[in-house]
Amino acid sequence: MTDKLPYAEVIGDPIAHSQSPLIHNFWLEALNIEAEYRKTHVPAEGLGSYFLERRADPDWLGCNVTIPHKIAVLDYVDDPGGVRDRIGAVNTIASETGGPLIGTNTDAGGFLQPLLREGWKGSSAVIVGSGGAARAILFALASLGVPDISIMARDATKGQALLDRARVKGRVLGMADALPAADLLVNSTSLGMVGQPALDLDLTPLPAKSTVYDIVYAPLETGLLRAARARDLRTLDGLEMLIGQAALAFDIFFDAQPPRDLDGELRERLLAAQS
Repeated sequence: MTDKLPYAEVIGDPIAHSQSPLIHNFWLEALNIEAEYRKTHVPAEGLGSYFLERRADPDWLGCNVTIPHKIAVLDYVDDPGGVRDRIGAVNTIASETGGPLIGTNTDAGGFLQPLLREGWKGSSAVIVGSGGAARAILFALASLGVPDISIMARDATKGQALLDRARVKGRVLGMADALPAADLLVNSTSLGMVGQPALDLDLTPLPAKSTVYDIVYAPLETGLLRAARARDLRTLDGLEMLIGQAALAFDIFFDAQPPRDLDGELRERLLAAQS
C-alpha cells in the first residue's frame, strides 16, 4: 500500500485497540479494491485541526468515529439525515475533497443486524450506559417498537436526557440497582474492555429467554458474557455490532457491498488478532 491510495480511517482516543482496519482491509482485499483503511489517534483537542487537514486531502474518503468523539463531532459535520435529532451521535463521516463533511450513524443498523437475523421479538430491554453508542442503540430498539426500555447509568440526568431525546417513556436505573426482568440486556459502555473496570451485574432477575448483548469486543469473552452463558442465556458478542456497522460504513466509503459470505473467516482473523 502507498500513501497515494484512497483511504478511510477510524479516529478515537484511545485507538490502538480498534479492529476496524482489519475488517475493512480484509474486505478491500477480497474485492480487489485499491484503497486502504487506517486508524488514527485523535485527542479531543485535536478534532478541529484533524478535520481541517483531512478535508484538504484528495485521497481521504472519510472516517469512522469511536470513543469519545461520537457526540463532539456533531459540531464539525453537516447532518442531512437528521442524525442530530434522531440519535444525537455520529460514528461515520464521509467527504468529497473540499466539500462538506456528511455525518451519519451506522451503529444503529449494525446493532440491529444480529437481533433481526435471530428473529428477536422481545418487549423489554435494559441499556447499560448513556454515551454515543447508547444513543444509537436506544434509537434502534425504539425503531423496533420495543415498549419497555430502561437506561442504567451513573448519571441519572444523562440517562433521562437520553430517553427524552428519543421520545421514549422509559426508566432510569442506577448502576447499583437491580436489573428488571428484561428480555434484552445491552452493555453499551467500555466496562469490561481490556484496561477498563469490569461490569459487575447480578443477572439473576433476567428470565431464561433473555438475550445478553455486549458491544465490547476486546476481549471478546467479557465477564458479562461469561456470566450470561453460565446461566444458559442467549448471548451476542461485540464482533456482531462491530462487523455490522462496519459493513454499512464500507459501502459509504468505498461504494461497494462487503462480502458478508466471508464473515466466518473474518471472525477467525479478528479472534487471532486478539490472541
